Amino acid sequence: MMRAMYSAVSGLKTHQTKMDVIGNNIANVNTVAFKESSVTFSEIMYQTISGASGANATTGTGGINAKQIGLGVTTGSTSIDITSGGAAQTTGKAFDLRITDKGNTTSFFVVSNGTENLFTRAGSFYIDGSGNLAMTSTGYNVMGWQVDPTTGQIKKDQVSALRIMQESNLTSPAEATTNAVCGGIVDKNSTEITSESGYAMNLNFFDALGYSYTAKFAVKGVDTDAGTYTVELSAIYDSSNKNILEEFLANGGNLSDVFGANASGGITNAQTAYNAISTEWTDTGASNSFGGNTYHQFRNSSGEMYYINTTQNAATGQYDSKVYRAITSAGGVVKGYEAVTDVSLSDIYTGLQPGATINSITDGNPPTIEATAVNYELKFDTGTGKGKFVSVGDSTNGSVTLNMKQLGDQFENISIDFTQCKNSNNGGTSTVGMDAGAIDGTTGTGKKLGALTGVSVDTHGKIYGSYDNGNTVLLGQIASARFANAAGLEKVGDNCYRTTLNSGEFDGIGVEITSNGSTMNSGELEMSNVDLASEFTEMITTQRGFQANSRVITTSDTLLEELINLKR
Repeated sequence: MMRAMYSAVSGLKTHQTKMDVIGNNIANVNTVAFKESSVTFSEIMYQTISGASGANATTGTGGINAKQIGLGVTTGSTSIDITSGGAAQTTGKAFDLRITDKGNTTSFFVVSNGTENLFTRAGSFYIDGSGNLAMTSTGYNVMGWQVDPTTGQIKKDQVSALRIMQESNLTSPAEATTNAVCGGIVDKNSTEITSESGYAMNLNFFDALGYSYTAKFAVKGVDTDAGTYTVELSAIYDSSNKNILEEFLANGGNLSDVFGANASGGITNAQTAYNAISTEWTDTGASNSFGGNTYHQFRNSSGEMYYINTTQNAATGQYDSKVYRAITSAGGVVKGYEAVTDVSLSDIYTGLQPGATINSITDGNPPTIEATAVNYELKFDTGTGKGKFVSVGDSTNGSVTLNMKQLGDQFENISIDFTQCKNSNNGGTSTVGMDAGAIDGTTGTGKKLGALTGVSVDTHGKIYGSYDNGNTVLLGQIASARFANAAGLEKVGDNCYRTTLNSGEFDGIGVEITSNGSTMNSGELEMSNVDLASEFTEMITTQRGFQANSRVITTSDTLLEELINLKR
């Protein structure tokens, strides 16, 4: 009877252990990525009353089995249902990640508590105050692989903390523009095409430092019935509206080195006469002679007086393209003229190209300037080609170059593709224009310095930064770990596990999550895999087992009481 009582006591203890496990499962029914546990029972030992005997051929008797009495039950094992994934909970947060395993493998995120690497399925992460990707519940750093700065690709070596918000990741480098496209319709009946200033086009582009610029071009008709036009560069402005092309020319630069062909390079268009004055300027009609030269007077909108030299240089045969200011004495007597750099002939005369070769200046009100522009010829097939683009300049591929490197090392030369232009009737309206970038719309567009605007994680665990200049940059990759016996990991609390002798070791490098078809899903969390229906069923059987064992004790107690009552 004592054996029965003690066996029942062991039964109570083991059923209580099982109830503890069930209670823990139910308590964690809503814990992120919790894995349910189960208990199996095992017999303790047996007391052998008599051993087994074999058959006796002499006596003709058979063998007898051993007589054994069990001494109770113990907890055989507690096992974790590690391979069964929980349902997905959608959160919409970029750093909430759920591992979806392929097959029977189980993958884990690698995290560090500062002294050792631990492993978790709970992918609720955030960016901490140091810029590191960390667990929201514990602050443990999420481990992964860094980007090789020389290649821009992931370098898979020893895992380390992923510092997403480090200073170098907060901006994306600027890129200089290297390509542009000129496209649209050139209509010969457009009034802008036939005007002195031509049809204006702007090209917005960037240098290598991310500063923006605007290059101004003009399309002018030459023989519009034959489909012949010219395209010329008239100005390049920086973001502060300073004309850097004008400054380049004032310092002795040649326009043909930047854009267009010069006379020796095969320029074919005839010289053009310019006698229209910009609206900001007024021709006063006054002229002064000084030092053998005649200076014609103009007044700007601020009332300031400027002069141009209309006299041909007898020694060189050249005409002066500079603009002058009068030097006067205290009494107002003109003592001479000095050239200025803040005003050019092209500022005064409508359509006159900066850096154009001045062929002659004829006196008048205003004087007439004849100049040969530096440009490229733009040809269309107006016959069977139905206005199709034919050529620009001497180019064989439909592109010419805006040589911005002439203006500074911070620039890249820009190849401008004109093949998308067409000569056609559009009701007297031209629509031709320029955009940065190649025909594909992405190559060589150039970009400003980008500020980080968002971070995302793809199914490979790769972390990308999005920037306001359109760049998307790889910032790192979250590593994962797999084990030969994932159920052999030791739970250490906080949704984390530690390796044991029976789980297999972590090599310090880890594996890419997609190496076996598994994925990381952003905006989702893995829920607990606890099945409440199964837990309640187990609770009922455990409760009945506990009750039955308690009955064994009470029954044994009754028997002992009867035994004691034999002697009254």
